[in-house]
Amino acid sequence: METASLSREAAALDSITVLVVDDERSNLESLEKIFVKEGMRALCATSAKQALELARQHRVHVVLTDLMMPGTTGLELLRALKQVAPEVEVVLMTAFGTVESAVSAMREGAYDFVEKPLKRMTIVKSVRKAAERQKLVAENRSLKQELKLLTTREIVGSSAAFRRVLDVATQAAPSTATVLVLGESGTGKELLARYIHERSARAKGPFVAVNCAAIPESILESELFGHERGAFTGAIARREGRFARASSGTLFLDEIGELSQAVQVKLLRVLQEGEFEPVGGNLQRADVRVVAATNRDLLAEVHAGRFREDLYYRLNVIQVIAPPLRARVEDVPLLVDHFLGLYAAKNGKARMSPTRGAMQRLLDYGWPGNVRELENVIERAVVLSRGDTLGEQELPDAIAQAEQAPKRALSFEVGATLDEIELRVIKETLRHTRGDKVLAAQLLGISTRTIYRKLDGVEAPDPR
Repeated sequence: METASLSREAAALDSITVLVVDDERSNLESLEKIFVKEGMRALCATSAKQALELARQHRVHVVLTDLMMPGTTGLELLRALKQVAPEVEVVLMTAFGTVESAVSAMREGAYDFVEKPLKRMTIVKSVRKAAERQKLVAENRSLKQELKLLTTREIVGSSAAFRRVLDVATQAAPSTATVLVLGESGTGKELLARYIHERSARAKGPFVAVNCAAIPESILESELFGHERGAFTGAIARREGRFARASSGTLFLDEIGELSQAVQVKLLRVLQEGEFEPVGGNLQRADVRVVAATNRDLLAEVHAGRFREDLYYRLNVIQVIAPPLRARVEDVPLLVDHFLGLYAAKNGKARMSPTRGAMQRLLDYGWPGNVRELENVIERAVVLSRGDTLGEQELPDAIAQAEQAPKRALSFEVGATLDEIELRVIKETLRHTRGDKVLAAQLLGISTRTIYRKLDGVEAPDPR
């Protein structure tokens, strides 16, 4: 019965490579014959040095080593193997009287030990069990890596506009300064916030994201700062807020422009004093770095009296502007390739290649929903595809049948002043961006302050 059971185990496993280490050649030869007869591949070494070299050269599943050897012992070999090939399982051979040493070795990572004199079935069973564990651990590690690749959001882009943004984010990351990320919906503001966090001194701490627009105003204060039991009706237990959860890390406040005046006041105190007060509780220190984001023109919100000016300047220590996709069209092919690979892997499908016609359609489209819209289009194409080609027929009608927008040119009369030319260029660019001054500044390569200054007395007051 035991033999039949071992046979089934053998069939369930791929070919096992076992490395046998013993300073006595007769033992090596005997063990090698046993493992070969069991359908395994056997490698032999008479010293720890030779064993390490074989472990580097071959994919070894299990190392079977004598515990007591002259020179480097089996325990020292175990430690070295965990550095060279950490996925390998180690089984120790030990004589009577050294069992205690073998148990200590297991605490350091050995899988099992077998006592001498060796019994064929005992040693084979132990090695097979170790190989099963090695395979499960390797599969688990591989699955975790695949999951990480599928769930990790990458920043993709090489255009000049995008590189300028990453340069600012990279310089800002190591500092302790508050960062304000601006940009339209779907431009990847949270990705930029994570990019900053991962390159900061707080990278090992938590990254806690809060969408201020998605949480009802009545409970947002409690969500951010927490509350004590009995602080209000329904507060049946103490609740930790997002500031506490983000301790030693980064708190990302998305859609910061949606905060009510009451919450703005409390947030200002956190940024000024470095402390917050849970609802119904006592003051606590706030060990967090704040990165905020919005798709609103916060300066216009300040002028309209909807956003506190002092909070705006506290948040806007360093400004990062996420460019819209239409301002970085060169990145569309890179993004398409990235999303094709991502969703092919997620859906277990063959990777698709876009036709020239489909790619041109993707390049010509205006992408009002930015990178998020492009991602959704590619995911849809991958899910509904029946082949490995992304053609125009796989694209939504709005993209496949869209007419290319005509290029607009400006002309000026001879003698026009530079101020007149600049003002007209700014106005035409704003018309193109539908009044979005942040985007217009990005396209023109100037600051939003310059646009406000040039338009002083025409569309907006000078923010200075």
